[in-house]
Amino acid sequence: MGGFADVFLYTQQMPRRSVAVKVLLAGHLSDSARAQFRGEADLMARLSHHPSIVTVHHADVATDGRPYLVMEYCSRAGLGERYRTERMGVAEVLRLGVRLASAVETAHRAGILHRDIKPANVLVTDFGWPALTDFGIAATTVASGAATGMSIPWSPPELLAEEPRGDERSDVYSLAATVYSLLARRSPFEVPDGSNTAADLIMRIERGPLTSTGRADVPETLHAVLARAMDRVPARRHHSALAFARALQQVEAELRLPATPLDLPEEVTSDVPAAAEVDGLPGELGEATRLRPVQSVSPEAPARQ
Repeated sequence: MGGFADVFLYTQQMPRRSVAVKVLLAGHLSDSARAQFRGEADLMARLSHHPSIVTVHHADVATDGRPYLVMEYCSRAGLGERYRTERMGVAEVLRLGVRLASAVETAHRAGILHRDIKPANVLVTDFGWPALTDFGIAATTVASGAATGMSIPWSPPELLAEEPRGDERSDVYSLAATVYSLLARRSPFEVPDGSNTAADLIMRIERGPLTSTGRADVPETLHAVLARAMDRVPARRHHSALAFARALQQVEAELRLPATPLDLPEEVTSDVPAAAEVDGLPGELGEATRLRPVQSVSPEAPARQ
């Protein structure tokens, strides 16, 4: 919801725990804003079982008429705070990328497009897991028109057009743009010490090539993965968040890093072959790329322990 809501840290009394409370601002109590807020609550509750999506515990309307969400409190600095100030290691970025891609794939399989994936919308749990949040402008995959309120630096060209249309590959683009930002410490088409107005960024997103992250420790294969996921033509991108996650796992294997497991719903496991049979992945990735069950969590349940 961006500038339409405030978020407060609150101590819940029963059960006793710290929670984040998101409250719609008094100046945004129109029927459409209320409906959008309720929609965000419903979407996040549907996805709260995923370990890399912020858990919603409760939703209600305050005595002054403002709706609010009670959510999991993530105590660590979020990626929006970290990416410009820290040089994040390639191994950590790959791990975060695979986990976020699992979350996005889970949302897509539930028929939900996020449409505003960016570092500021990724919190970090007490245990270091990324937690995707802010589904305020999300849409169903069957009604994926204009995304009002989207963030230009991480948005794909098709959502910046006069008649915006997006699908799962639009989220793949924004996911890759987020991974790029964690490596480069800037958004993908931002020019250091240059002009970076909204118009400048849109022009580069629509026309310019993706430049290097400027880091010698980022392998060319990783840059190639990001460049493909951020291709201006959606048909040339990875066709799904899962395909993007597997491409990141291939880079992990190349760097001899432990493969980050995918967290995807159990019911799809029977239709997915072992990793060695998919996209040429090395056999040693087999265990990490088999789909693991995700335990369902009631919206009223405690935060992850």
